[in-house]
Amino acid sequence: MQHNAQGDGAGENRDAPQRAGPPGTLLLEVTAVLAGVPVPVRLGAQTWGTLNAAHDNAVLVCHHYTGTMRAAGVIQDGVTPDGTPGWWDDVIGPGKAVDTDTYFVVCLNTLSNVQVLDSAVVTTGPATLHPDGQPWGERFPAWDLGDLYAVQLQLMHWLGVPHWHAVIGPSFGGMQALQWAARTPHLAPRVAAIAASPAAGPALRDAFAPLLHDVAASGGLEGALRLISLFGFGADGLARHFTDMDFGTYLRSRLEVASLPHVLDIGRVVLTHDLSRICPPDRLYARWRDTGLTLLTANVTVDQFFPAAEMRAFAQESRAAGVAHTHVEFASANGHLGCIMDTSAFAGALRALLESSRPPVVSPEVAAGEAHD
Repeated sequence: MQHNAQGDGAGENRDAPQRAGPPGTLLLEVTAVLAGVPVPVRLGAQTWGTLNAAHDNAVLVCHHYTGTMRAAGVIQDGVTPDGTPGWWDDVIGPGKAVDTDTYFVVCLNTLSNVQVLDSAVVTTGPATLHPDGQPWGERFPAWDLGDLYAVQLQLMHWLGVPHWHAVIGPSFGGMQALQWAARTPHLAPRVAAIAASPAAGPALRDAFAPLLHDVAASGGLEGALRLISLFGFGADGLARHFTDMDFGTYLRSRLEVASLPHVLDIGRVVLTHDLSRICPPDRLYARWRDTGLTLLTANVTVDQFFPAAEMRAFAQESRAAGVAHTHVEFASANGHLGCIMDTSAFAGALRALLESSRPPVVSPEVAAGEAHD
């Protein structure tokens, strides 16, 4: 089953989503337009819970930089092969903040997923095969977060969902969630961005990105993963986790499934995040207020990727403009990775967001004001 990302897909007949392996695993196969180039895309997805009769209980979970669709569950699901919990298992599941007894939860692999060498992680990117049978390599289009949003929109239509109940995610996943808020808030009336910013700031743009390229050139994939770990954990987090555990062993486990071209491609895409390029802040806040968007942001106070001050200022401005914006800040000994390792700091706020009453129905005039590149 394929369709083109240039259409919105509304009203088209769709085949049922394909099952690809264990129960709760789906395979999205579409033609996506990436940087203006039609590309056959295959992306794996994991689901939890049941889509209700009205199809209005679907929650899209967007994963972080090095994450996958394995957001929850353990080996009994047949998905996490080493038996470890999914990266957000603390918040996704029966009775948890993202209650799978209430919501149908879906997490889709990104394009250029870092863990492409894991046979269970289906993605399309530089290290996967072009239709000519050779790897895409440098021919893979320079896609951006707008292109990824369009693929996720195809997923929404493919599932027969008129709009998401919520779009949520940490880090790179938080950036994706904010893209939904900026582009089509009427299709994502509740958005949670954990450990993210309204735009890629100086830490990412002027420090991490140049260092990533330099380190990758000299130290390859291992060097790149060392740098990501340093920024992710911070010095305190590294000391906490690896004083009595071998950091090299940890890195080797990641080297087995990661691809350097995909690490670099996601690193490039992160820099395309800037909500002001989609819609000027004043207009954006007005649209959020008028559509009834409910927004949750949470930031780690010692984050080396996303300084809390960036989102704090944004939250102050949006609230002053009348947006229903809850902002939380918390300390974490795990640095930036507190967004997936210290979920108790924001789980209550996340539950409240999902349980909040549905915003008013948006008029056609407001809906027509969708913001796109």
